[in-house]
Amino acid sequence: MANERLRAALLHKGVSIADLAEAIEVDPKTIERWITKGREPYRKHRFATASYLGVDEAYLWPDALTREQVVAASESEVLALYPHRWAVPRDIWGRLFSGASQEIGVLVYSGLFLADDGGMVRLLGDKARAGVRVRILLGDPDSAEVAQRGVDEGVGESMAAQIRSALVFYQPITGMDNVEIRLHHTILYNSMYRADDEYLINMHVYGTRAGNAPVLHLRRVAGGDMVATYAESFDKVWAQARPVES
Repeated sequence: MANERLRAALLHKGVSIADLAEAIEVDPKTIERWITKGREPYRKHRFATASYLGVDEAYLWPDALTREQVVAASESEVLALYPHRWAVPRDIWGRLFSGASQEIGVLVYSGLFLADDGGMVRLLGDKARAGVRVRILLGDPDSAEVAQRGVDEGVGESMAAQIRSALVFYQPITGMDNVEIRLHHTILYNSMYRADDEYLINMHVYGTRAGNAPVLHLRRVAGGDMVATYAESFDKVWAQARPVES
């Protein structure tokens, strides 16, 4: 069967078969066979292709890795586990966003602890001026989902108030080139803080405020699928959220 995922990834990236062949040093006819006949490349060529196209190897060739290999790679994506968000060292947040060269993403209801940090907001602005894409997703303060989260956390209407405060704190970067802020009405099971291939995942626990819930520190590893799962979820929320007008 043809590999339509590989064909689509080439089109999305805007490169030709010849471009890919030159980048990974294989014959263009070999790549044509990967696409039209569904041939499976050697591991080094799978990895090189996935890296060049900016996608996951397991997405292009989902049957190439054994279940055991995927599990092992996914386990390697876990850098640390913190019992509470407040237990994450402050310098971890700074290093996360400072290290971004392509994209920063924030998916929260309010994430007020971040928006209220003037140094962090300046850092996001500096990254945007350097060409890094900054995407911030906040809960829609008028949505039923935010109201329910306020009830679940025991803070009531203050959840919506926190979001409105966060929007005020982000005003210095709102409308900047490379900065996009949107409002979502999604039921969140995790908050996400991403910088390129590195993530801090703040789990949501019923009856507990996010600051007291656990945090996973992840970094993408070739063949793993934990980071890929969170990245896909982020993009789904982004796609249905509405932009905040500057």
